[in-house]
Amino acid sequence: MLILGIIHLPLNAGRGLINEPFLPKLHYSTTSLLHFSITPLFPFPSYLCNSQFETMKVFKFGGASVNSAAAIKNVANILKDYRSESLIVVFSAMGKMTNAFEEIVDAGFYNKPDLEKKIEAVEDFHFHVAGELFDNPQSEVFEELHEAFADLYAAIGKPSSNFDAYYDSIVPFGELCSTIINSHYLMSQGIYNNLIDAKQFIVTDDNFRDAAINWELTSKKISLIYISEVLISGMAPLFVTQGFIGATSDGRSTTLGREGSDFTASILAYCLNAEEVVVWKDVDGLLNADPVYFDETVKVDQLSYRETIELSFYGAKILHPKTIKPLQNKKIPLRIKSFYKPHETGSLIHESRESDYLLPFLILKKDQILISFSTKDFSFINEENIQKLFGEFSLLNIKVNLMQNSAISFTVCVNNPGDKLQALIDRMRNDFEIFYNDGLELLTIRHFDDEILKKHLCNCEILLEQRSRRTIQVAYKKFN
Repeated sequence: MLILGIIHLPLNAGRGLINEPFLPKLHYSTTSLLHFSITPLFPFPSYLCNSQFETMKVFKFGGASVNSAAAIKNVANILKDYRSESLIVVFSAMGKMTNAFEEIVDAGFYNKPDLEKKIEAVEDFHFHVAGELFDNPQSEVFEELHEAFADLYAAIGKPSSNFDAYYDSIVPFGELCSTIINSHYLMSQGIYNNLIDAKQFIVTDDNFRDAAINWELTSKKISLIYISEVLISGMAPLFVTQGFIGATSDGRSTTLGREGSDFTASILAYCLNAEEVVVWKDVDGLLNADPVYFDETVKVDQLSYRETIELSFYGAKILHPKTIKPLQNKKIPLRIKSFYKPHETGSLIHESRESDYLLPFLILKKDQILISFSTKDFSFINEENIQKLFGEFSLLNIKVNLMQNSAISFTVCVNNPGDKLQALIDRMRNDFEIFYNDGLELLTIRHFDDEILKKHLCNCEILLEQRSRRTIQVAYKKFN
């Protein structure tokens, strides 16, 4: 039998933030992060055995699911059906608030005159939604929102020469405000929960806007927080936390990349051996194309981890690209369900590959730029040149979606990097002739055939094309 000693934790009574736990000296097994021992004082409770953790589920609600007071009420109604289950619920920023906070970052970093107006718009949005949910103006939710925006103003006012670090100090307030409102509303509906700041347990490096997880420290902190709360309450509670955000070991705020809330849910599931991850979306499940861009989309009932990783890599808006790997390592299934139709089964992502080749998948990326680098002395594009280019891409955090090289040139298709494009050109102009085309689209089709290509690649000028056995990628400019 495992033995556990006393852990002293500064917990707020009832709903509230759980602060950084005091970390006792734990001795972790190399086979399971949940097996440990400290100074033996009393028997380890039976309800904390690993089998108990495997009945826990992780839910993730994205921005569309909490974009209004009515949407938040719908989430509460969904969660009422899971009262008897152990849950961790991950929330994204509300609606399009991440975009709004990004505008604040831009205005604050470059000292633009409309900064105050943008902050007020975001603040008004959150207080308006809270006002629709809570009749009492003295409710704690308003006090906590005021505190959050006071912290936001302080963060905006701190000078920084690093845009990405500045971004990561401000954009996470979208998730923080979302969880404050959602957690309070769940409590008002009799759904007891503990709100935990994700920066207390998602430990990352300082690669701002695309931070890498420190898995050892993250696993220890997640396990300790979960176990300590179960010990105190005598039951497996409902936790509420933020997606997308983390912090360095010295406390600097970081983010996990756009759509990173999916990845947060995956991290939690991996560290606690969850039974299942459920991602709640505004569609019936996993679709073979984005209905915003394509007609006649088809719902996919099942898909393998492998195929999902491929689709995410190419930019499908299914899940954050890093989401699947931790789940696949422990064979934890992920289900995509509609928050409009919560009782339908949705789509299942798991180990089986039986359904992988039944449908074509189409992935469209807009606002692409095609950049070509040619050596000035007509020397070959060799490993040294490519290493130099990718070093600059990494430094500027420019992600390559497609690449191709010839004898003396190297071409990449990237998301429009804004001001970073000129910085890249300035850095590389001494070594290369540089040309670029903007305003392009990049279409990726998995499991393509000639009929699909004819349908989707008409009326355009193809600038770059690349094929493999199962995938074609085409960068093109649409004719008007």
